Amino acid sequence: MPTRLSQLFVRTLRDDPSDAELTSHRLLVRAGYIRRQAPGIFAWLPLGLRVRRQVERVVREEMDSIGAQEVHFPALLPRDPYEITGRWDEYGDGIFRLQDRKGADYLLAPTHEEVFTLLVKDLYNSYKDLPLAIYQIQDKYRDEARPRAGLLRGREFSMKDAYSFDIDDAGLDVSYEAMRGAYERIFTRLGLDYVIVQADAGAMGGSRSEEFLHPSPIGEDTFVRSAGGYAANVEAFTTVAPPSRGYEMLTPAEVLDTPDTPTIATLVEVANQKHPRPDGRAWTAADTLKNVVLALTHLDGTREVVVVGLPGDREVDLKRAEVAFAPAEVEPADASDFERNPLLVKGYIGPWSPTGAVLGEDSATGIRYLVDPRVVDGSEWITGANLEGKHVFGLVAGRDFGNDGSVEVAEVKAGDPAPDGSGPVELARGMEIGHVFQLGRKYADALGLQVLDENGKLVTVTMGSYGIGVTRLVAAIAEHYADDKGLIWPAEVAPFDIHLIATGKDEVAYELAEKVAAELEAAGFDVLYDDRPKVSPGVKFGDAELLGVPTIVIVGRGAGEGILELWDRRSGERTEVPAAELIARLR
Repeated sequence: MPTRLSQLFVRTLRDDPSDAELTSHRLLVRAGYIRRQAPGIFAWLPLGLRVRRQVERVVREEMDSIGAQEVHFPALLPRDPYEITGRWDEYGDGIFRLQDRKGADYLLAPTHEEVFTLLVKDLYNSYKDLPLAIYQIQDKYRDEARPRAGLLRGREFSMKDAYSFDIDDAGLDVSYEAMRGAYERIFTRLGLDYVIVQADAGAMGGSRSEEFLHPSPIGEDTFVRSAGGYAANVEAFTTVAPPSRGYEMLTPAEVLDTPDTPTIATLVEVANQKHPRPDGRAWTAADTLKNVVLALTHLDGTREVVVVGLPGDREVDLKRAEVAFAPAEVEPADASDFERNPLLVKGYIGPWSPTGAVLGEDSATGIRYLVDPRVVDGSEWITGANLEGKHVFGLVAGRDFGNDGSVEVAEVKAGDPAPDGSGPVELARGMEIGHVFQLGRKYADALGLQVLDENGKLVTVTMGSYGIGVTRLVAAIAEHYADDKGLIWPAEVAPFDIHLIATGKDEVAYELAEKVAAELEAAGFDVLYDDRPKVSPGVKFGDAELLGVPTIVIVGRGAGEGILELWDRRSGERTEVPAAELIARLR
């Protein structure tokens, strides 16, 4: 039986919801696919569930094709496994914690590595049981501070998470490549362009991490790529450091007056006016060493101030800083941080002063001093002299100041060299649609997942973790396949194969539409039949454009002669087709 629009639980809206910023959010709500329940939490209506299940079907088919087997875990999980791996604290405020009536701690799972590991530990004990790949499609929960963008950044979302278990690293490589290939087929079938980029593993841990990003101007991730094939998330990009240089012949550093120069721009201007370079070249921001004060909040609640020195033509990228200093939270230092560290002269901070080192764990302040990889031994800089209105010129790294290590927190710019030597990179935006990790033995070690090898010796299993955001995919497809009139679903995920519309007041049209609907269903097509008798053709056509079924069949003025109209929602083309030829044309 066809699904009748007159009976379908749906209500389309003519106006955009007030809280919707993105196309996918606007259209999924207006077309009656989802409804907001709370910030970042949505109810799924019949149309939305149909699309979601289509995406799940594609995911399951490709998972099953590589031998992965489906399981299902609860979303409500006990604290203990996450305590053992350290992630109960590591997630910070990012997860939902709760207690039962007896005071026992639980969480709404943000991800399931721990319990997958424990399940395999419970059931398997021999190398003969491996390799194994198991997966689930399950709701996850994360306490997003600013849930926005509809399904793209919610507090409740559905994921496919898969895990591979192998006896050794060689087996993990095979499992990883099989899963990676399945992902490529999934996104190709769903009609989404993707770029595979190197990524940071974050709280997941592991040795190899790659993201599948769908290039999109509204994507939350910035990634870089070179013409030679390098691609990485900016958080995983590594700077190509220049070679160290000798400094034996360089002149001594000199403290000079630079009044009213608390910013790099004012410093460069005054330096060129009052202290021009001997070689005649103008000073630029790249000649300066900017010292940025950051505040780290560690898991135990302690707050630490660190200073990062980087070229003055670069800004700190806080997302890169979060990765560099994880699991600590990172933010710019505030006034109270400077009050507690009076030796830091705001606007004129530097690692050196005429009286000695100011920064570094062994310095007068005891503040850790980290530098950008470009700050190599022998490099010369203009930087703060830790005196109001003064900077030091010709300060040489390695000769005049040291550091407590190198850190990747500077912004990545178009034109920066790719670390693999494949040329300069360009920057683009993308939304994450999948992520694959080689976890190695992090979770198996923590939770004691061991099996007997062929020599009867206990060995620790090596694991991989592979995630796809199912509900995020629904939004990504809706965002990509839409126009100013509504959604345009690819056939692979459309809620119905055919949207059949009966129009006009003539009973002949409705009689023919009923017959066509039955024939289409008998031929294996899934049909949405707009049988509403007192709704104008304009409203029906508008709803059809909004709902986004890619193939629309109209039964109207030509019904008496057995003529239908076939409407391709993607191209907008309409053609007349005899009713007797419709199924053949559709096939």
